[in-house]
Amino acid sequence: MLDIFLNISLILISASTIGFVYRVVKGPSTADRAMALDAIGINTIAITAIISIIFRTQAFFEVILLLGIIAFVGTVAFSKFLEKGEVIEYERDQ
Repeated sequence: MLDIFLNISLILISASTIGFVYRVVKGPSTADRAMALDAIGINTIAITAIISIIFRTQAFFEVILLLGIIAFVGTVAFSKFLEKGEVIEYERDQ
Protein backbone atom coordinates (compact mmCIF):
# COMPACT_ATOMS: atom_id res chain seq x y z
CA MET A 1 0.00 0.00 0.00
CA LEU A 2 2.84 2.40 0.83
CA ASP A 3 4.49 1.64 -2.52
CA ILE A 4 1.34 2.75 -4.34
CA PHE A 5 1.28 6.08 -2.51
CA LEU A 6 4.98 6.60 -3.09
CA ASN A 7 4.63 5.93 -6.81
CA ILE A 8 1.62 8.24 -7.08
CA SER A 9 3.45 11.01 -5.22
CA LEU A 10 6.50 10.51 -7.44
CA ILE A 11 4.33 10.93 -10.53
CA LEU A 12 2.58 14.03 -9.15
CA ILE A 13 5.81 15.72 -8.11
CA SER A 14 7.34 14.95 -11.51
CA ALA A 15 4.29 16.48 -13.21
CA SER A 16 4.60 19.62 -11.09
CA THR A 17 8.29 19.83 -11.99
CA ILE A 18 7.32 19.81 -15.66
CA GLY A 19 4.91 22.66 -14.92
CA PHE A 20 7.68 24.61 -13.22
CA VAL A 21 9.98 24.06 -16.20
CA TYR A 22 7.25 25.58 -18.37
CA ARG A 23 7.09 28.55 -15.97
CA VAL A 24 10.87 29.02 -16.20
CA VAL A 25 10.69 29.13 -20.00
CA LYS A 26 7.45 31.09 -20.40
CA GLY A 27 7.36 33.11 -17.14
CA PRO A 28 5.99 36.63 -17.48
CA SER A 29 8.63 38.12 -15.18
CA THR A 30 12.08 37.30 -13.95
CA ALA A 31 10.81 36.93 -10.38
CA ASP A 32 8.42 34.19 -11.54
CA ARG A 33 11.31 32.41 -13.19
CA ALA A 34 13.38 32.62 -9.99
CA MET A 35 10.49 31.21 -7.96
CA ALA A 36 10.06 28.37 -10.44
CA LEU A 37 13.77 27.52 -10.29
CA ASP A 38 13.59 27.38 -6.50
CA ALA A 39 10.52 25.14 -6.70
CA ILE A 40 12.32 22.83 -9.13
CA GLY A 41 15.10 22.49 -6.55
CA ILE A 42 12.58 21.64 -3.84
CA ASN A 43 10.86 19.10 -6.10
CA THR A 44 14.23 17.52 -6.89
CA ILE A 45 14.85 17.10 -3.17
CA ALA A 46 11.39 15.55 -2.73
CA ILE A 47 11.91 13.15 -5.63
CA THR A 48 15.27 12.08 -4.20
CA ALA A 49 13.69 11.51 -0.78
CA ILE A 50 10.90 9.40 -2.25
CA ILE A 51 13.37 7.33 -4.24
CA SER A 52 15.36 6.82 -1.04
CA ILE A 53 12.23 5.52 0.69
CA ILE A 54 11.35 3.26 -2.24
CA PHE A 55 14.85 1.72 -2.29
CA ARG A 56 14.88 1.53 1.53
CA THR A 57 18.32 3.06 1.79
CA GLN A 58 19.94 6.00 3.54
CA ALA A 59 22.54 6.48 0.82
CA PHE A 60 20.72 9.47 -0.69
CA PHE A 61 20.64 11.59 2.47
CA GLU A 62 23.90 13.31 1.61
CA VAL A 63 22.58 13.98 -1.90
CA ILE A 64 19.43 15.54 -0.42
CA LEU A 65 21.51 17.79 1.83
CA LEU A 66 23.77 18.83 -1.05
CA LEU A 67 20.79 19.59 -3.29
CA GLY A 68 19.26 21.72 -0.55
CA ILE A 69 22.43 23.73 -0.08
CA ILE A 70 22.91 24.24 -3.82
CA ALA A 71 19.27 25.27 -4.30
CA PHE A 72 19.51 27.77 -1.43
CA VAL A 73 22.75 29.33 -2.63
CA GLY A 74 21.44 29.50 -6.19
CA THR A 75 18.23 31.21 -5.09
CA VAL A 76 20.11 33.75 -2.98
CA ALA A 77 22.56 34.50 -5.81
CA PHE A 78 19.78 34.86 -8.36
CA SER A 79 17.78 37.14 -6.04
CA LYS A 80 20.83 39.32 -5.47
CA PHE A 81 21.41 39.48 -9.21
CA LEU A 82 17.80 40.57 -9.76
CA GLU A 83 18.07 43.26 -7.10
CA LYS A 84 21.50 44.75 -7.78
CA GLY A 85 22.47 43.53 -11.23
CA GLU A 86 25.55 41.66 -10.05
CA VAL A 87 26.21 38.74 -7.74
CA ILE A 88 29.69 39.61 -6.47
CA GLU A 89 30.44 43.23 -5.73
CA TYR A 90 33.99 44.28 -6.47
CA GLU A 91 35.66 47.28 -4.91
CA ARG A 92 37.02 49.49 -7.64
CA ASP A 93 39.93 51.83 -7.16
CA GLN A 94 39.29 55.36 -8.24
